[in-house]
Amino acid sequence: MEFIGYLPFVFILGGILFSTFKILNEYERGVIFRLGKYNGTRGPGLIILVPGLEKMVKVDLRLVTMDVPAQDIITKDNVTLKVNAVVYFRVSDPSKAIISVENFFHATAQISQTTLRSVIGQYELDEMLAQRDKINGRLQEILDDLTEPWGIKVTNVEVKAIDLPLEMQRAMAKQAEAEREKRAKIISAEGELMASQKLSEAAAVLGSQKEGITLRYLETMREIASNGGNTTTFFPFPIDILTKLMK
Repeated sequence: MEFIGYLPFVFILGGILFSTFKILNEYERGVIFRLGKYNGTRGPGLIILVPGLEKMVKVDLRLVTMDVPAQDIITKDNVTLKVNAVVYFRVSDPSKAIISVENFFHATAQISQTTLRSVIGQYELDEMLAQRDKINGRLQEILDDLTEPWGIKVTNVEVKAIDLPLEMQRAMAKQAEAEREKRAKIISAEGELMASQKLSEAAAVLGSQKEGITLRYLETMREIASNGGNTTTFFPFPIDILTKLMK
């Protein structure tokens, strides 16, 4: 019965000890306020607070991965598409992250969405598809400058997916098909040019040697006669005889 009478004091003492001693992990910091005024940043490890006078707000310093929802964006060449991204950031200054902004995570999320829309809108569709690394670097640079007063360090920004309208996808497919056909025709024309050059060189060689054209003629007859099922008979006719007859 006497112990029950001490229970209120035990609870009060436990509450005081709980509010006095705090333990922070290696990746945590405590922003201390004494009578409402900023009194410093402490941690990690054991933190001792003055009961009733000091208050601590914990801040996580680990890298945060935040998805930026798909945004409806109009590119510089008036193409409507949806673009989403992912932002990697961490708290670099715990005191600024608590004092300068009400909710640094929500603020970073909102400014990431508006920055994504404004930056993508400065590029044409072909530039955006071909220069994604450049766009990622530009986004990271802008976001890092905007969030620096909040004690936030943006380490990387990556554009994840670009959703094109079906009409634009069909148009790009036709363009790619036309480009392939163009390359095929160019390659075929280059082959014809090379073949004609080789034939011209061969004709020049055969024309300089009288026996050469005869040998080539006999070789052609042998190839035709050696085909299976061929009933054609060839009789060689000396070209010199034709020459004499014409004279």
